[in-house]
Amino acid sequence: IFPGIQGGPLMHVIAAKAVTFQLAMSEDFRAYQRQTVANARVLARHLMDAGFNLVSGGTDNHLMLVDLRNLDLTGRDAEKALEEAGITVNKNMIPFDPRSPFVTSGIRIGTPAVTTRGMKEKEMATIAAMLVDVLNHPADHGVISRVKEGVRDLCKRFPIYLE
Repeated sequence: IFPGIQGGPLMHVIAAKAVTFQLAMSEDFRAYQRQTVANARVLARHLMDAGFNLVSGGTDNHLMLVDLRNLDLTGRDAEKALEEAGITVNKNMIPFDPRSPFVTSGIRIGTPAVTTRGMKEKEMATIAAMLVDVLNHPADHGVISRVKEGVRDLCKRFPIYLE
């Protein structure tokens, strides 16, 4: 109801939605979505093979939630260690989490950003190994430095923008 507590249609938002819907109808976008999910499934499988517990036992979409309680590692500490290594994840609560939302017992990992760069299943195995190294040694600056160099190399091979 306008004027009052609701505003009118925002033409820039309508235009953005129209462009997005057009992109979503393309075969390229559908292929990108399939690759994003394929990457997530491979990454999840490698993490589970390394002994990590994933909430729901894997993934059917673009992200996964890793339960870190068996490592005695908080989500906050994992997020910080991975950030130092150049890997972005989010601390995230797990179901029935005993820790506060500011600390958490889990991390959330997604694959859209790496898929957008052009990474495929092979790179997910590499990324999983990097995650495993850092999460198993979150205070080891040698491990973090080595992984950070690997992240740099991977990002150089798959730049955000092609020149």
